[in-house]
Amino acid sequence: MLDERLPWPERRRRFRSWRRRRPFWAGLLLALAGAELLLVPLSPLTILVSLGLGGLAALGIGLALIAAALFLWFLPHTRHYVSVNALILSVLSFAATNLGGFLVGTLLGIAGSAMGFGWTPVTDPAASAAEPGTPEAKADPEPAEGERRAPTVREHQGPRTLAVALPLVLLVAVGAPAQRAAAAAAEPLAPRTPPTVTTTRFAPDGFLIAGVKEVRTVDGPLKVMVLRMRAASLTDYELRTRDGSDELSLGADSLDLSGNVTLYLTKFSGCLQGLLCLTFTPDGLPVPPVVPPFVYMTDVSAEQAMVTSDSIETTGLRLGAS
Repeated sequence: MLDERLPWPERRRRFRSWRRRRPFWAGLLLALAGAELLLVPLSPLTILVSLGLGGLAALGIGLALIAAALFLWFLPHTRHYVSVNALILSVLSFAATNLGGFLVGTLLGIAGSAMGFGWTPVTDPAASAAEPGTPEAKADPEPAEGERRAPTVREHQGPRTLAVALPLVLLVAVGAPAQRAAAAAAEPLAPRTPPTVTTTRFAPDGFLIAGVKEVRTVDGPLKVMVLRMRAASLTDYELRTRDGSDELSLGADSLDLSGNVTLYLTKFSGCLQGLLCLTFTPDGLPVPPVVPPFVYMTDVSAEQAMVTSDSIETTGLRLGAS
C-alpha cells in the first residue's frame, strides 16, 4: 500500500490523530488569510499598495488571524468564540486594509471562520483514527432485532451545515445596514430651503441621465430630481438664496461644470430647444431617463438643492446681498 511505502508512518499516524481532534483545516485557512494580509502591504507593488493606515491595519488583522488559527489548533474548545471574532476581522479587513488583500484574504478568513464555527468533535476518537483499508476501519455491526442503532457522525451533518451558514447570514445582516449607514454619512447635507438658479441657456455635454432620490437636510429627507452628465455650460448664471432674513445672490457671465456633474433639483423649468416650455418636478418627471447630448434649454429657472462636479470654471463672477 502507498501508505506503507511513504516515510515516517508513525509520525504521519500521530499527525492524523492530532489533526482529527481539532478544526485543522479551518485554522489552516485562517493562517493563510493572515499570511496573505501580511504579505500584500509588504510586497513590492508600491503603486497599488501603500503602507499607510491600510498597511498598518493589514499587519494587525493578519497577526490576529494567525493567532486565531493557533487557538483553533491548540485550544479547539474555544472555536466558537474565536471563529466569530475571526469572521468580524475578516469582514473588517475589506474596508480597513487594501480591499482585504485584494479580496483573497477576506474570502479565506470568512471560509476558515465558517469551518471553525461549524466543526464538531468526533465522539469516538478511536474509531475516527482508523483509516479506510486498515484493520481498525471495520463496518458497524448490524443492530440486533429490537435494538436501536447508535447514531453515527454522518447523521449529525445537519446542525453542522447550519453552523457553517450562520456566519454568512450574520455577514449579510450586519454588513448591509452598515454599508447603507456609511453611504448616508458620506453624503453631504442639502440646505433647508433650496436656492433659486436662473440661466438664459443650459447646455449639457454628453448624455443626460435623469432620476429621483432623497437627499439629507437638517429637517429630514428631501425628494429631488437627479440629473447626471459629463459636463454642462450655463450662460448668464445667477443663484439666489432664500434661507434667512437676508438674500444673497451669486452671478456669473458663464459657468462651466465638467467631470461627473450631478444636479439635485426640486424644480426645473425651461424651454426645450428654445421652443417647448416645460416644468419638471420629482413627483412627476415627464422626461425619458436618458436625454441626447444635443438637447439644450433656454430661460431656465430651477430650485437647486445641491450640485457636485469635479471642476467648475466661471467668468464675470459677482456677489451681492440685499
